[in-house]
Order: sequence, then C-alpha cells, then structure tokens
Amino acid sequence: MTAPLLAAILAPVGASVAVLVAGWRRSTATLIALSALTVLACGAALAFRVGSGTRLALGGLLRLDALSVTMLIVIGTVAALATWASVGYLEIELERGHTDPAGARVYGALTAGFLAAMVVAVCANNIGVIWIAIEATTVITAFLVGHRRTRGALEATWKYVVICSVGIAVAFLGTVLLYYAAEHAGAPAAAALNLDVLTAHAGGLDPGIARLAGGLLLVGYGAKAGLFPFHTWLADAHSQAPAPVSALMSGVLLSVAFSVVLRLEPIIGTATGPAFMRSGLLVIGLATLVVAALMLTVAADIKRMLAYSSMENMGLIAIAAAAGTSLAIAALLLHVLAHGIGKTVLFLSSGQLQATHNSTAIADINAVLRRSRLLGVSLAVGVVVLLGLPPFAMFASELAIVRSLADARLTWVLAAAMLFVAVAFAALARNAGRILLGGAGAAPEIVVPRTVAAALLVGVGASIALGVTAGPLTDLFAAAAAGLGLPR
Repeated sequence: MTAPLLAAILAPVGASVAVLVAGWRRSTATLIALSALTVLACGAALAFRVGSGTRLALGGLLRLDALSVTMLIVIGTVAALATWASVGYLEIELERGHTDPAGARVYGALTAGFLAAMVVAVCANNIGVIWIAIEATTVITAFLVGHRRTRGALEATWKYVVICSVGIAVAFLGTVLLYYAAEHAGAPAAAALNLDVLTAHAGGLDPGIARLAGGLLLVGYGAKAGLFPFHTWLADAHSQAPAPVSALMSGVLLSVAFSVVLRLEPIIGTATGPAFMRSGLLVIGLATLVVAALMLTVAADIKRMLAYSSMENMGLIAIAAAAGTSLAIAALLLHVLAHGIGKTVLFLSSGQLQATHNSTAIADINAVLRRSRLLGVSLAVGVVVLLGLPPFAMFASELAIVRSLADARLTWVLAAAMLFVAVAFAALARNAGRILLGGAGAAPEIVVPRTVAAALLVGVGASIALGVTAGPLTDLFAAAAAGLGLPR
C-alpha cells in the first residue's frame, strides 16, 4: 500500500517541477490536472483495501487509515475540478492582460505544490511533519491569493499571512507541549510526535499539559479551518483569490486543517477526558456558525457570500465532531465531501461571472439562469447543495448530524445550531434568487471556456451521484469513525 501513497505525493510534485521547467502551457496544465486525478485514483484504490485499522509506511513516516483515504478522495475530487478549470481561467487572464507567462508559470507550479502539501498533511504520521505541511499550504496559497497583484489582492494576502501565521504559531506551541508531555510519559524522544506513539501513550500524558496543548492546537488549526476567533482572513482571501484557488481553499484546505483536529481529539480526550475537547469544539463551532450566519445576511459580494457559507459549514462540522459518535463522524465526512464538490461548482461559476461583469457585487449580477443555461443550472445546483435540500448529500449529512446531537443529549446545541442554519439558509436563498432570477437589463454576454464548462458539468454530475448514493464511501466513512476511537 506504500506505492499509492507515494504516487499521491510525487505526482503533484512532478507536475510542479514540469511547470517550472517548461512554463505554463496546455501540456503542463494537463499534467497538473492528471496529478490531481492521480490523487483521486490512489484514494479510490485504497478505499477498497483499507479497514478500520492503521498501517504505517516508509518506516512510520506515512500513515494509512480510513481518514487519510477519505481526505485523499476529497482532495483529488476538488483538485481535479479546480485544476482543469484553471486552464480556461488562465487563458482568459492571459488574454486580458491580468497576468503574464511568468505569472502563469508561478500559478501552475504553486497550485501543484499546494496539492502535494495537502496530501502530505493528511498522510503524515508525525504531527511535526503535519505542522510543516499545513504551514507550507499557508506560504504557497499566500502567493496564489495575491496572484493578480491588485491592491485588494495584496491586502487580502497580508491579512491571510498574518492571521494564519499567528494561528500556526499557536499550533506550534501546542505541538511542543504535546511532545514534552509524551516524552515525560515514556515515549521515545525520536518518535514522541508520531501519531501511533502518542495514541499508545495518551493515557499517561499529564492532564494539565495535555489540556493546554489541546486548547492551543484546537485554536491554531482552527485558524486554518476558518473557525472563530481567527476566521477573519477567510472572506478577504476567498474574495480576492483566483476562482479555482478559492475552490481549493474553501472546498478542501479548510477540511484538511480540520482533519488534524480530528486526529488529535482522541489523544487529548484520553489524557484529559472527552469533555474538554468537545466543549472547546462546541464553543468554537457555535461561535463560528453565529458569525457566519449573521455575515451572510449582509453579504453583498458573491465570493464573500460563498466564503461565509464555508465558515457556516465548518462551524457545523466542528459541532458534529463535538458530538463524537460514530454516526456524527461519518456524517461529518460525508458533509466534507459534499460541501467540497458543491462549493467548487459555485466558486468556478462565480469566477466566470466575475470575468463577465468585471465585478463580484451581487447587485451587478442578475438573470444568470436566462443568460447562460450552463452557468445558471450550475449555480442553482450548487446553491441547492449548500442549502442542504434533497436529493443532495448534505441533506443526509445534516440530518445525521441532527440525530447525533440528539443522541448525545445536546438538545440546546441542536436548537441553537438549527436557528442559525435557518438564518444562513434564508440569506443564501435570497441572494441566490437575485443572482439567478433578477432582471437582465443590458447585461453582457456570458461566455464559459470549455475546460470550465467541463469541470462544472462533472461537478454537477458528482453532486447528483453522491446525493443519490454514497455507495462504498459509506463503509469508508464508518471505518474512519471507528478508527478514530473517540473516547466517550
């Protein structure tokens, strides 16, 4: 099983090198898309072979379990759509003078490097390596957010770098404290940061140190996941980044960061008791949900609206993790995949609307359903996915999260969460109606490049397929929930 893991890492690294050497062109752009498909194929192949146990590779450096395989599938799916759409996106940018061949080269190389860093983050067995990989995503995406080099893009880049650097520094301090606690619990110094070693010594960790480390790790990685209180970078970065990059950041990077929290929760919970981490997740998750819902009610920019929607969903995911049951974790993972695909469709669509109108203001965009059947249907499907309506998968995942909260006797949390989900639902539906059905007037013609159109069609098809049946993924999600072994 080592070969698929190595292929998932090396394929995007090879694509990045190829773009650096040969520059951005159709052939190298195709290599990036193929590297994303390689990640997806490796995840799909491993899904049929992994159980609820854990296997280590490369002398314990890499970790193969159901959670890492799930995240490989999420990364590969979102990245395949976003990287293929990048071909048409960059063609328009080059044609209109918004970038040049050198900028396109950097964009391609960094995008592929971004994929490699995320794959390492979900497959590494050492939390120090995971920290480095998450920090690498910050450095790489900072240049991608500022790709256009406009004043707004540069401001968003600096805000993103400063806030996420603070968050990742907090996570680093938590990592150091966890290492200290593990070494004093008898873990070998050379392997005290390995997840398998930490799990084996979790019962012997000093509860006070583990509690402090857990709080720092939750807040630190929560910053990268777009959770309160370090959430303020998200709307600015997503609104200024190129649409395919926004899709990658919203559709998968947030979930990759949160997957680290999922891995650490059982370790901290064993040392301190499950109530500590779950209380932290409930507070942060609810706060994020409240802020996102309220910001959605005043959002006047389509990309910022989608960013706040991502915050809302990450808040809901954190609440599901707090419930801690097998049903909650399985539902959470289904939610991650469904949200990733739906949000990718919406960001790719919003990118074409931005290119058409030279604006992302909702007031400037209307009657999309009448002006472009492809873009209108894609937007409509993406919005319905986010609204959690049947037959799409987020309806099933949210229903399962509701049931898990009720089973965990968190009825007050359930009531509060549903109230603000309803607020977000109403705000998103209102804005979507304005964009899709408003009066056309003298609006410009909408032209969608072929690669973007293909990505939208595949994304819509994948959303429908996942909603109709999760198929073998159901067993994978259940195995991931069982493999985490959250203490109750």
